[in-house]
Amino acid sequence: MTPATAGAATVSTWNIDPAHSVAEFKVKHMMIANVKGKFTGISGTLKLDEADPARSSVEASIPLETVFTGDAQRDTHLRSADFFHVEEHPVMTFKSTKIEVKRPGELLVTGNLTIRGVTKPVQFEVEGPTPPAKDPWGNTRVGLEATTKINRKDFGLTYNAVLETGGVLVGEDVAITLDVEFVKA
Repeated sequence: MTPATAGAATVSTWNIDPAHSVAEFKVKHMMIANVKGKFTGISGTLKLDEADPARSSVEASIPLETVFTGDAQRDTHLRSADFFHVEEHPVMTFKSTKIEVKRPGELLVTGNLTIRGVTKPVQFEVEGPTPPAKDPWGNTRVGLEATTKINRKDFGLTYNAVLETGGVLVGEDVAITLDVEFVKA
């Protein structure tokens, strides 16, 4: 076996299980409390280099029409041109460009996040992936949690309103958490 094929033998492909994965966010409302929401239907692939996780890669896509905050009127507004403009930009995507091992079970994943047609580099702190486990149907699964914080204005999400008190209706910083389960292909 050549060195090139020896390394390739440790790379495995894992597909996101949308039924067991969610992307959540939180943002300040009126500078008082956080509004939380989530997206479902996540799809994507992890190319996992088991011998060297830093040589792995990940891609994900999130359908923006699935946004859910618990308030139908707010969800409709988030899908509108004021925010995600789902008619023109139906998905948000992420594609890794670099993975660093911080310590066993903790990674720093850098990549390009695209929202509303704007692509910017972001870094996710990742716990995992977990050790592989067999489910009752014979599939092998791993999971991870990834977190980051972005400024929504960097992605063209600029809608806001000034309050009488001088504050704003919607905060700029958005915390994002992904809980993702992958099934070995």
